[in-house]
Order: sequence, then C-alpha cells, then structure tokens
Amino acid sequence: MITDIASFLRYFEGVNKRALRDVGSLPAAAESWRPPSGEGETAWSIGELVGHMAASRMFFVGAYCGDGWIPAPWPKPTTSRPEWVAALAESGAMLDERLRETPDDWLQRRIESMDTPGRTFSGWRGLMMMTEHDVHHRSQIDTYAGIQGWPVQQIFGRRAEDVGLQPR
Repeated sequence: MITDIASFLRYFEGVNKRALRDVGSLPAAAESWRPPSGEGETAWSIGELVGHMAASRMFFVGAYCGDGWIPAPWPKPTTSRPEWVAALAESGAMLDERLRETPDDWLQRRIESMDTPGRTFSGWRGLMMMTEHDVHHRSQIDTYAGIQGWPVQQIFGRRAEDVGLQPR
C-alpha cells in the first residue's frame, strides 16, 4: 500500500514513462489514424486519447486536492507525436508539482464521489483510479498499434518468450 505521496509519485513516474515510451514509438502513420467505427472514446484518434489522458490527470488531481471534479480539456494541441509526448510529459510534471507538497495524510482523507452524492473514497483510491484510467487508455493505444501492425512496446522490456513462458 502507498502510505506517502513521494512513493505514489515515484510509482506514477514509471507509469508515465511507459506512456511516453509507447506513444513516442508510434510511427508517423499513427498521427492520421483513427478507428474505422465507433462512438465517443472508441472513435477518438490517438491524439484525442492522449489529450484526454493529460486532461484527466488534472481532473483527478483537482479532486484529490479538494478543488472538486472540474473537467477541462487539455489546452494544447495533441495532433502529432511530438505533441503527444509533450502533453504527457507536461501533465506528468504538473501532477508532480501539484501533489509533491500535499500532506501524506491526504492519502487517507475522504474525497466526495463525482457521481454519487454522499459517497466518498480515500485519497489514495482516487489517485489509483487516475492511474488505472491512464493505463486503460495507454492499453487502448497499444491495442490499436497491434491491430495496425505497428510495434508494440513490452511493458517491462521482456516478452513471455524471453522468460520461458511459451504456450503449450
């Protein structure tokens, strides 16, 4: 369990590094690609997903810091790979700056649910929700890459075959 904000920030730094690596390694063709069908998030381009990831980080951090659940779009363009990397790097730095000085006991402080009045959850759970949201969309982007035949990065640099886990 994460009991201090510095530990959470170290953990999230790794999550962000993997997001930066994955979107930064996509080919140029990814800049103009979008799913052939779908609605809402399932029809978003990779740039739209990255902008959503960057903005959502601030959405969760705002709730954690007591500002409430205030949605705001990412204010900068996310149409090219360099812009994708910049958005994730900048939102990661903003998250770190905003959370670094918060007291450790905020991890236990209750946060009001965004959609269920009277329901609360702990601050650490809110930060983990943010992290799961981030990983969800990174996985969505990696799935799109695999379907398109683009290189998909290994989460920790090793494939199952590299560690002897071949299907039988």
